[in-house]
Amino acid sequence: MNRLLIIGCGGVASVAIHKCCQNSEVFKEIMIASRTVSKCDALKAKLEGKTATKISTAKVDADNVDELVALIESYKPDAVLNLALPYQDLTIMDACLKTGVHYIDTANYEAEDTEDPAWRAIYEERCERLGFTAYFDYSWQWAYEEKFKEAGLTALLGTGFDPGVTSVFAAYAKKHYFDTIDTIDILDCNGGDHGYPFATNFNPEINLREVSAPGSYFENGKWVEIPAMSIKREYNFEGVGMKDMYLLHHEEIEALARNMPEVKRIRFFMTFGQSYLTHMKCLENVGLLRTDAIEFNGQQIVPIQFLKALLPDPASLGPRTVGKTNIGCIFTGKKDGKERKIYIYNVCDHQECYKEVESQAISYTTGVPAMIGAMMVLNGDWLKPGVFTTDEFDPDPYMDALNKWGLPWVVDENPVLVD
Repeated sequence: MNRLLIIGCGGVASVAIHKCCQNSEVFKEIMIASRTVSKCDALKAKLEGKTATKISTAKVDADNVDELVALIESYKPDAVLNLALPYQDLTIMDACLKTGVHYIDTANYEAEDTEDPAWRAIYEERCERLGFTAYFDYSWQWAYEEKFKEAGLTALLGTGFDPGVTSVFAAYAKKHYFDTIDTIDILDCNGGDHGYPFATNFNPEINLREVSAPGSYFENGKWVEIPAMSIKREYNFEGVGMKDMYLLHHEEIEALARNMPEVKRIRFFMTFGQSYLTHMKCLENVGLLRTDAIEFNGQQIVPIQFLKALLPDPASLGPRTVGKTNIGCIFTGKKDGKERKIYIYNVCDHQECYKEVESQAISYTTGVPAMIGAMMVLNGDWLKPGVFTTDEFDPDPYMDALNKWGLPWVVDENPVLVD
C-alpha cells in the first residue's frame, strides 16, 4: 500500500496533490497536513469523488519535530513529501529519521532567522571556505548523509523544476548526448503576465531573498560571486520571445558542481521585467526585505513577513495569469570527439495549467516534478540509502514521467548560446 504524507497546502502543494490524485495507481492514499487544516479540508472536498486516491487531512506545525513524529507514527506513511517552507526541511528530516520513512522535498534548507548567532557562525565559515554568500545551500542537508544511510532511508532533495528537472536534464544529457560536458547554462523564463503592478510567483519571502542576493556561478572549480543583478543577457525563448535575464545564485549549481566535477562552468539565469526590478529595489531600499525582527507599536515584526501579508497570494494568480514559461538547460561539450551543443527545455502555458489544476505555471512546473520525485521513491526507481539530488539517479524514468504527467520536453540540437 503506497501511502504518502504531504506537508504543506500552498500553491505548489495543491498542484502536487492534484497530480497525485490523477496518479492513484501509485498514490493509493495521501494525507495533506498543514498548520491551517481548513485549507487541507477544502482541497480534500474539491478532489474527493474525482479520484480513487483516499485523502485524509491533519493539522501539524512543521517546526515542531515532536508533532511531526506523532503525526507520522499515527498515519504510517511510506514517505513524506515536504512542500512546506525551506525553513522546515531539517525538522521534517529529523522526524523522518525518528520514524523510519523516506523524505522528499523541492528546495534546500535556509534559515528563517539569518541573524541567529549559532547559524551565523556556521554560515560565515562556509562563505569564507566556499566563496558564495547565499543564505541557502545544501551543506545542512548533506550533513544528514550518514544518518539516512544507517537508517536505510532515501532523502531526495530538490525535486521541483529548478532545482529538480534541470538537474535531471543534466543527467540525461550526460547519459545520452555527451561524453564530456563543458558548460551548463540553466535558463528560467517566465513570460506570464498577472496584471498586478507587483507580485511574486511563489512564496514572497523565499523569492525576494533569492533575487535580491548577490549572484554567483561556478567556474574552473571555484565560485565567482557578483553584485545582485549585475550580469544581464537577452535571450529569444521559444514560445515566449526576447526577454531580459539576469544571473542569480541557485542551489542546483552547487549539487551539479559536486556531482559533475568535469563541467568547467555552470550558470543560472532568470528573466525579470524592469517593473519587477524597480519595485523590488524600492522595497529593499526602505527595509521591507529585511529578515530580522524590528519593534513596531510594542510588537516584534519581521519586515519581509509583513510585506508577504500585503502582496497577492501566489496561489491567487492562476486565473489572471496569461503567457508561457520556458525553462531548461543549454549544454556544450563533446561527443565522439566532436563539439556539440543542445538545449533541453519545457514550455508551459499558464492558462492551460489553470484549466487543469487551477494553478499558474510556476506552481505547476514545481508541483508536477514534486509528484514525480515522490513516485520515483515510492515505486522503487529511485530508492537507495542516503541523501541525494535528482542528478544522481537514472534520469530516464523521470524524463518519461515528465512527458506523461504534463511537462513534455524538447531537445534543440542547435541552440543559440549565452555569451
